[in-house]
Amino acid sequence: MIVLPRDHIGGDDVSGIPPSSASFWRRLTTWALIYAVVVAIIVFSPYPFLSAFDPAIRTLGRVIPGLTLVRAEFLANIAMFVPFGIFLSVFLPRRRYLVLPLGFVTTVVIETVQGLFLMSRSDSVLDIIANTAGAAIGLLIVEFSDASRRRSRRIAHADGA
Repeated sequence: MIVLPRDHIGGDDVSGIPPSSASFWRRLTTWALIYAVVVAIIVFSPYPFLSAFDPAIRTLGRVIPGLTLVRAEFLANIAMFVPFGIFLSVFLPRRRYLVLPLGFVTTVVIETVQGLFLMSRSDSVLDIIANTAGAAIGLLIVEFSDASRRRSRRIAHADGA
């Protein structure tokens, strides 16, 4: 067995990925797992998550015209799935076309489990729409970020040439 010094293998990671890149992927994976656990707790809890915030939402509804519990829940579902779209877009850079179908299927599974096994929760087509929209927004954030980065590189390259 040949053992290479650490400086020949990119730090303490033997995958050949530079240490800064490996560290980024490790952190990103950790945050994605934390996000998945939090979402699982929220969606598979026996009681609706926003029900604890009903009084605050009702109070805000007096200040913000048109804000209802249903609309607040719809917006919360969108916000909850934006990171889903971001994480999938980053983890699947060459297969980003899968983000929306995976967001849709994931949401259908969540709503099916809620409808079949959580009697205090209700399955909702609006939740499927909101969650899929959130995943789409996450995908768009990554796409716009990548396009901006590519444009900056082109400009920098053109200025340097």
